[in-house]
Amino acid sequence: MTIHLESQSDLEEAVHALVKRDPRLKPVLEIAGMPALRRREPGFAGLAHIVCGQQLSTASAAAIWGRLSAAFDPFDHEAVRRARADRLGRLGLSAAKIKTLKHLAREIIAERLNLDVLAEEDADAAHHTLVSLPGIGPWTADVYLLFCLGHGDAWPAGDLAVQEGIRIGLGLKARPTEKQMAPLAEPWRPLRGAAAHLWWSYYRAVKNREGVIAGETKAVSNNVAVAKRATAKEKMPARKKPGPSP
Repeated sequence: MTIHLESQSDLEEAVHALVKRDPRLKPVLEIAGMPALRRREPGFAGLAHIVCGQQLSTASAAAIWGRLSAAFDPFDHEAVRRARADRLGRLGLSAAKIKTLKHLAREIIAERLNLDVLAEEDADAAHHTLVSLPGIGPWTADVYLLFCLGHGDAWPAGDLAVQEGIRIGLGLKARPTEKQMAPLAEPWRPLRGAAAHLWWSYYRAVKNREGVIAGETKAVSNNVAVAKRATAKEKMPARKKPGPSP
């Protein structure tokens, strides 16, 4: 059964369950403090918001999203399907991002893709579904599963802050690679999403620095560091997004 992190109490219950299951996480929680649940809008708008912020500074991403939101009411897959590419470009979207959003819109209209049902799927299968889409890399997929759908087992294996937090917290000699992150997280299934929240908070506490998540998110309290790992699939000519360099 898929566990969902819909509320702060859901996250706290999951974190306490993790600490009880894996005693190594007790000192991590003591240093990090209880992480705050972060949520964003689900569906096409939520994924489009993340795509718009890829490889951009937070300010630039927010400005572009603001223009898109103001230009289309509502901003949904039908609006993007009908919109001319040159209009989307004038609002600040790159050609690559326009192509990605147009493809997403067509897939949803054709009922080949249902973003909402991913919340009920196995986390690894849902991740695979998303990264198979043009322009959607692992980081974007994981952010959508975690913050838009509240998937309790989504695991951002390529996230630099999580990797570095685990290196420090578990006393590893080197920062684990994306491939090594999978077996490290096995003890935390089916709550790897809650573990990710905990590791982000721990990274912030020990490094005293913030990561960057695409656009703005809602949090009950404190900010969670999210370090973006750009993939070749997501790289676009744009200003480099600030973030931690662990």
